[in-house]
Amino acid sequence: GEIPTQPKEDVEGKVHEVGEIVTTTGDVDVVEEETNFNSAQVLIGEIMVCNRDLEKIKENINDVQQKNEEHH
Repeated sequence: GEIPTQPKEDVEGKVHEVGEIVTTTGDVDVVEEETNFNSAQVLIGEIMVCNRDLEKIKENINDVQQKNEEHH
């Protein structure tokens, strides 16, 4: 099965929006902008891991279904 790339692109789009909002507010510290970016990167990483886990779960479900069909 193919891992859908759509959610990752959506997250990256939001990351850019956050960056713009922070930079247009002149009195916000650069540190805060970096924090937003880092937490967004962490979120992307977690989503990637979730996608991988979901793929494994789907494969396991398929295996179980196939075994059940063989027994019937």
